[in-house]
Amino acid sequence: MEVQLREDEILSEEEIEILKEVMNIAFGEAAANLSEVIDTRVILSVPSIRIMEASDVTSYIKDNIKNCYRISIVEQQFWGRFQGDALLVLSSQAGTELIYLLQQESNTKLESDPLNELERETLMEFGNIIIGACIGRITELLNEVVTYTPPMIFVEKAAEDSLSLSRYEEKEVAVVLRTDFEFESKNISGFLFIIVNYESVEWLKNALNNFVNELGA
Repeated sequence: MEVQLREDEILSEEEIEILKEVMNIAFGEAAANLSEVIDTRVILSVPSIRIMEASDVTSYIKDNIKNCYRISIVEQQFWGRFQGDALLVLSSQAGTELIYLLQQESNTKLESDPLNELERETLMEFGNIIIGACIGRITELLNEVVTYTPPMIFVEKAAEDSLSLSRYEEKEVAVVLRTDFEFESKNISGFLFIIVNYESVEWLKNALNNFVNELGA
């Protein structure tokens, strides 16, 4: 049976504010850790939360990246009582820029592998850092543990071809967490979307309230 979307029944205004605070902590720490790894400041926007019909997720993401003609994507699913998908969308040429940043830190040479393979490996490493740090810290703050599927990586694809995401049409409601980021003084920018399945909402509501109660204890 189709679920009628009533945002106050999904997450209340208070619960959304609590989730924003959790995201600020998690994303801020992830950005700080990443800045240490690559020795470049990572600037994050204030995270946003949207509750929508699952069938609208694809168009919402496309609307947010409409100025990006070509993109690279790291997509990874996570499982547990908190479950969904993480989608790291990077602007054109970000993979090449990241190769030089990460290789400068590890002192490896660009010529060691074909560029396509290097981009895939670099995007996977970057995705593991930022997705794992953000979701890992969110779940740690909410006293939960998740497991991850292997990431899917798409390098330098047209946005329209890369974002089919048709499986979301089968779900009823999604909670979409989003932040934009850029690297200071570097030609690297992108978006992180965390798409939380409807099945996780009841657990999420309880976890957010427990988080506040523990802070006040």
